Amino acid sequence: MLTVVQIAPMCAQHNAGGPRCAPSSSRALGETLILRRMTNTTRLAIDVGGTFTDVVELLPDTGELRFGKVATTPDSPTTGVLDAFAAAGAEFGEIAMFTHGTTLGLNALLTRTGARTAVIGTRGFRDVYLLGRTDRRTNYDITYRPPEPLLERFDTFEVTERSRFDGSVHTPFDVDDARRVAEVIASRGYDSVAVAFLHAYANPAHELAMRDVLAEVAPGVAVTLSHELSREYREYERTSTAVLDAYVKPIVRRYLEDLEGELARRGFGGRFLMTRSGGGAMTVGTAREQPVSLILSGPAGGVIGAAAFAELVGEPNLITIDMGGTSLDASLILDGEPVLHQGAEFEGLPINTPSLYIHTIGAGGGSIAYLDEAGALQVGPRSAGAEPGPASYGRGGTVPTFTDAVLAIGYLGTEVPLGGKLVLDRVLAEKALSPVAQRLGMTVPALARGIVRISTTKIMGAVRAITVEVGRDPKDFALLSFGGGGGLVAVDVAAELGIPTVLVPPGQGAFSAFGMLMADVQHDFARTVVAPLADLDAAEVEAAYAEMAREAAETLAAEGFPASMSRSLDVRYAGQEHSVTVAFEDLAGVEDSFARLHERQYGHTMTDPVEVTTLRLRATGAVDKPRLPLLPSRESGGPESDGAREVSGTEYSLYTRENLLAGDELDGPAVIAEHTATTVVHAGDHLRVGPYGELVITVGER
Repeated sequence: MLTVVQIAPMCAQHNAGGPRCAPSSSRALGETLILRRMTNTTRLAIDVGGTFTDVVELLPDTGELRFGKVATTPDSPTTGVLDAFAAAGAEFGEIAMFTHGTTLGLNALLTRTGARTAVIGTRGFRDVYLLGRTDRRTNYDITYRPPEPLLERFDTFEVTERSRFDGSVHTPFDVDDARRVAEVIASRGYDSVAVAFLHAYANPAHELAMRDVLAEVAPGVAVTLSHELSREYREYERTSTAVLDAYVKPIVRRYLEDLEGELARRGFGGRFLMTRSGGGAMTVGTAREQPVSLILSGPAGGVIGAAAFAELVGEPNLITIDMGGTSLDASLILDGEPVLHQGAEFEGLPINTPSLYIHTIGAGGGSIAYLDEAGALQVGPRSAGAEPGPASYGRGGTVPTFTDAVLAIGYLGTEVPLGGKLVLDRVLAEKALSPVAQRLGMTVPALARGIVRISTTKIMGAVRAITVEVGRDPKDFALLSFGGGGGLVAVDVAAELGIPTVLVPPGQGAFSAFGMLMADVQHDFARTVVAPLADLDAAEVEAAYAEMAREAAETLAAEGFPASMSRSLDVRYAGQEHSVTVAFEDLAGVEDSFARLHERQYGHTMTDPVEVTTLRLRATGAVDKPRLPLLPSRESGGPESDGAREVSGTEYSLYTRENLLAGDELDGPAVIAEHTATTVVHAGDHLRVGPYGELVITVGER
């Protein structure tokens, strides 16, 4: 359901007591914000989560931004997206741009339900993928097991060929041997194949030849070439990236083709973009060919939106927590920019493409509370998901979840439907909590408080992982909270970690989808150049960048975008394994920039020689971005409460967020309810409404 807020007063259904007309100085119930008109046609963004699908619509005629939610349909993802289109109510032919984020590839990996995949390597290097790095993440844990691979040795093949690190050919490509392998792959019925030849990043000719053979002998098999995803050294990482791409490619292709077909049949003729793990967007055509870039793209929209919001409100350093129905994603905004990570992983399997630095844990609204084998209370990572969902949804769920706990405590109520139509059932929530409470000898409210406390502690751990554990102090940041559940725990997390300020953006429940409207089309290019910085030839470096720039310009031109480009280098001290990415203008400034970044990230510098490992170029095709307007301020008086909620025996004032105006202030304890989310403020905390409708919460001492 979508609701619209306008500057003029409007009447809206208010709680259980029937209609209530908002005063002329307020905004009515809903999640719409008035925006400056940017385009002449409608834009839509849809973010498919584990429990809910969020939709945001930018209306050009009125300049409105409309937020809404529908239930996710895991068994038929296309249906859920079309339901979101229906909720928006826009005519398909009026939509100029549709930006989409999906967890389809990620879910296939989590459940190991991807395509039957083979991998082809250079003769003598058949086991690159299965051997990996042969390392251990924990030296003294006797229960440690390495990451489970996506295929077995039976699925690995080798072809006679070999290139050297400089791109010269050591062993020519053996077409007959390649044909033999292709015939085996065809006869065994593989759905997909990853081709990862030695040093293909320097010379891709043999991988291209292998694709031609596969197209002839096994035309029904989807093919991934490692060099098309990563032109960087590290054979295992490049092979793993290709295997991950191949594993999800048939599934993602079918979904995107089905969705494209349905949209076309309904009259959609606009531009179709997908968010990507690196924080930008890509055309649906690119997404079909490189679905590995979608694996970690689910939370990317929220981080993109957070970076834009950081600039808007003048808070350049933010910790973000995005709590949805299934998981929580924590990330950082440093100096107004998202933190990029070149060494992303999925369950220990490397992905050698640029990704946003996001730490994900199983702590969402649907996270299940249970007793482990030792009888201790645990919450997550298992989730009730979209079907049946938490017990309080009334859809057949019987196990207790975080949502049931916060309803039993009183953070959530039964008077205002979630998303405009889902009325929670407190009786069902308490019924689900009761068996666990009895086993522990606790009351249901005490158990509910314990569930919330455990979830809060897990979220604190996620925040510490991206701050304290890498040398950053949480006190130097503000906490930006969004997602359907973020506002329920944000103040507690901030208080425990000493974070002084919590920010809650407008439209927090669908903020990730809003961020997708900010996503520019993006392509990343790289070339491996492992050499001492002092030995690099400036002309050769410029030639390499020029080659990437030509490729980038051609790619974006084919997609209908002019390109703007930024250059960077991966730099390290000689002998180090990991690098620091440094913005590049000329070689003269690299060493000083590297020293500053190394000091900032690791707390020290060294006198060792400096070497470069990779040249990088990011090409961006800009899209028009919505801008939040200034919220009207109240002419006199202060915000009026809409009653109260009892929270663990304490009365919390209840406010409707859409009735708050810029400059309004209130003290906790209070609950601020809105169309898609709820924010809790405790005693000692102070809330002020910012100029764009953001909630600025000063966290009091506990």
